[in-house]
Amino acid sequence: MTDKQPRQAIALSYDGVNAPSLSAKGDDELAETILAIAREHEVPIYENADLVRLLAKLELGDEIPEALYRTIAEIIAFAWYLKGKCPPGFHERSAGEPAPPLPQLSGPAR
Repeated sequence: MTDKQPRQAIALSYDGVNAPSLSAKGDDELAETILAIAREHEVPIYENADLVRLLAKLELGDEIPEALYRTIAEIIAFAWYLKGKCPPGFHERSAGEPAPPLPQLSGPAR
């Protein structure tokens, strides 16, 4: 008998105004489908089993809890950075202007 945890995946939606909300969640095959769709649409994937377990307790459409705002904000900022995006109102750096520090993320990413 094994105590293997099922593979879980969640997806968040963020409109830039409201708190991110849970848009998909699933275990095993559904988790793999969620990940495949993310890859197909070039959505960055962040892997953190503890965070997934916390967020999987939410119902679809629920906003993330306030206690996770900073963690999720850092992940979203890093994903935007990877895609070359920035929030409205941010400006491009001038020549010689130092780059802002990259967000510190914990846990394995893939």
